[in-house]
Amino acid sequence: MIKTGEIISNALEAKVVVPAFNIPHLPMVEPVIAAVTDADSFALVQVARLEWEKFSAKSLKSVRDEFVKFDNPKNVRLHLDHVPVIDEDHLLVDYVAIVKEAIELGYQSVMVDGSRLDLDKNIEATAKVAKIAHEAGIVCEAELGAVLGHEAGPMPPYEEMFVSGEGFTRIEEAKRFAEESGCDWLSVAVGNIHGAISEATRDQKKPEARINVEYLAKLRDVTGIPLVLHGGSGIKQESILESVKNGIAKINVGTEIRQAYEQGLEKTGTVKGAQQACYDRVMWVIKDFFLIEGTRKIVAE
Repeated sequence: MIKTGEIISNALEAKVVVPAFNIPHLPMVEPVIAAVTDADSFALVQVARLEWEKFSAKSLKSVRDEFVKFDNPKNVRLHLDHVPVIDEDHLLVDYVAIVKEAIELGYQSVMVDGSRLDLDKNIEATAKVAKIAHEAGIVCEAELGAVLGHEAGPMPPYEEMFVSGEGFTRIEEAKRFAEESGCDWLSVAVGNIHGAISEATRDQKKPEARINVEYLAKLRDVTGIPLVLHGGSGIKQESILESVKNGIAKINVGTEIRQAYEQGLEKTGTVKGAQQACYDRVMWVIKDFFLIEGTRKIVAE
């Protein structure tokens, strides 16, 4: 079976994006895999620590068990998303233990997020996880820069943030990080923002974001590895498509399908109704937004 790392490398070379769909609610696994399969595309199914801490993904094992029920290796792989070293509430996390548990459970790639650390400590933490991942024969994703949105409290006005470059991944730091950390993929901040997770804001529409594509291309050139865009929901389509031409090989999609599921549940009062809403939104993301229907063979064979 072709490994996840090779798939993302293929995507980078072919300039075809691999979406990574987050699972904050366990019943979302089935419709996500069904939609990816029906669209004959390829995607990662992923869960972040905050999704079992603050939503209803329950646990790493629960997501793995649900994934195994519906797994279709031709079209999907299981990825461990954001495991922070310091979380959105500024608490230390036993990130190594979580990564090791995921690997034991059969997750096929992992992510460590040391972006709230200074550069040296981020490199150190990432190198530790990359070594563990590589010894297990899988790849490691990391993050550099501040992809805002998960922290408590209001964000700066989006336009102010974009123009100032606040939180953007620094080009000189990215070069050093790629050389010294051992990570295989790098999540960068280039205008993208995470979906809010607080109770007060998680139902709100995200600000429409865009990508500084020229800046992104510089990051691609200095790192030489596949780049990842977190906070893929709500970004202008033209920015998405241009970013894929300039180094982005994986894009995380969370808010777009989570809100569809939650609104479907509220509207129909049934999990089946919520799953159908989730399925429909995943299909829209694949076919109408990322324009990757029928691309499975390009990246996964």
